Amino acid sequence: MPAMENLAGNFFLVGLMGAGKTTVGRALARRSGKTFYDSDHEIERRTGVKVATIFDIEGETRFRDRESAVIADLVRLNDIVLATGGGAVLRPQNREALRAHGTVIYLRANIEDLLARTQHDKNRPLLQTANPRAKLESLFAERDPLYREIADIVVDTTQQNVNLLVSRLEQQLQKRQRRTESLS
Repeated sequence: MPAMENLAGNFFLVGLMGAGKTTVGRALARRSGKTFYDSDHEIERRTGVKVATIFDIEGETRFRDRESAVIADLVRLNDIVLATGGGAVLRPQNREALRAHGTVIYLRANIEDLLARTQHDKNRPLLQTANPRAKLESLFAERDPLYREIADIVVDTTQQNVNLLVSRLEQQLQKRQRRTESLS
């Protein structure tokens, strides 16, 4: 069985806020020897302000413009793990870019876990509402089909230890790579 460092290509993590994209992404990058990026953090680095501030000042549409530009840049890099923002899949050009440049991994969690993981985070502009649960349910209903549309691998992150989750993901990635190699 090949070592994790031998896994080829880019890995792009998609899923709702709180699904574990940044946490799993960092661990996956460490284990695979790839460079980790988070599209939201990259937007903040480039603009010098928090995502929540961009939402407040420029609105969601302008934020999505910035997000698309960052994703277009990052997917062209080699040997990266990219944690995307939860809404990155809303734009067809982002879905196409992710599919074309790497393996897309959908981290899926149930609403209870997502709510528990995000309830105290003030940097989640879409959840600054009277009913965060209803908002998460609405986002899930809208985005789950889009995540599934582009996912090469779907991983349930509900109540899972990060190291165990990354080990299972590693096995799936190795299996996928062996299938790809046998077809070439």
